[in-house]
Amino acid sequence: DLPHSQALYQRALQVIETVLGTAHPEVATYLNNLAELLRVQGKLLEAEPMYKRALAIDERAQGTSHPIIAIRLNNLAELFRDRGLLEEAEPLYQRALAIDMAAL
Repeated sequence: DLPHSQALYQRALQVIETVLGTAHPEVATYLNNLAELLRVQGKLLEAEPMYKRALAIDERAQGTSHPIIAIRLNNLAELFRDRGLLEEAEPLYQRALAIDMAAL
């Protein structure tokens, strides 16, 4: 069930942050996955800071044009779309597309 999964993800995030530090790229993956779980539960306001933090961690670790950044941008854009914030979503989608196109 989703609430139980959320509790497990939160615990796993705490462990990985303790082991690897709060700025490690693996933390970004856990944050992104937890944010996605929250998003599918309709907990959009809770998910947003996690998506943003995952994006920030990966931008610092991978640079702003790495393909993982396109994924993070797309996920954040989807959240904004779900919230009806299309003006905020559009530039994120465009940036994600530009990164993907450059990688081809």
